[in-house]
Order: sequence, then C-alpha cells, then structure tokens
Amino acid sequence: MQPITECREVNGPYVHGFLRRTTIGGARNTALAVALAEFCRQHELSLCGLFTERETPGEAHSRAFAGLLDVLALPDAYGVVLPSLSHLGPGHLAAGRERQIQALSSRLLVIRSVAPRRSNGHPIEPDPIVRQRSGA
Repeated sequence: MQPITECREVNGPYVHGFLRRTTIGGARNTALAVALAEFCRQHELSLCGLFTERETPGEAHSRAFAGLLDVLALPDAYGVVLPSLSHLGPGHLAAGRERQIQALSSRLLVIRSVAPRRSNGHPIEPDPIVRQRSGA
C-alpha cells in the first residue's frame, strides 16, 4: 500500500521568499526566515530562495526585489511568500510591487495579515492570504 500524498516528498510548487530586513536584529530576521520555511513545509511548497531587502526601500526596484522579479519570471515559479504585506514596503510602494508580482502571473502568499479581533480583544488567527491575478 502506498503512503498518502501528505507523507511523500513533493517537488514544487516553487516559491521564493521576500523579507525586508528589520532593524530589531539578527534574531528577528532569522525567526522570519524560519517562519517562511515552516509555512512552506506545512503547505507542501518548495522554498527555492529567500530575497532580503537590506536597504531602505525608496524605489520599486531594489536589488533584492529586482532579483525576486527575475526568478518569478521563470516558467516554473509559482509565487512569492511573505511574512506580511508590510515586507513589500510602505503603502504606495507595496501596492506597486504587488501589481508587478501579479503581472508575472505569480501568486502572492502572505502568512499573516492584519488579524481581525474577537469581542474580547484577542486576535482571530486568519488563514494565509493567497492573491493571484484575476483570470489566472
């Protein structure tokens, strides 16, 4: 008898992580990278690389983001995984980057969105957000 699918090694879908380096310190950055890897393991995604934006984002094309767009343009790339949308940058920059990712027909997987709150003030754990280009 064959094991169920969840017990087999899978190849793909291939995703790439993207982080904005925090100024809090190396331990926080390491924890974020571990969280991305664990999310991918739980959801049977193959994390192929992790792009970390080290400079303060001021333009839509930092070196890390340009590298991410390059790999997302490859035919076997499924999408990008982020700890939260804030890792794409502040406001208008994040919106522009999200459009660029979607223009490549790539999925945008966000582990944590702004959590809705229960009446007692405790957050409700949301499901990960998966965004994709409409019609895809």
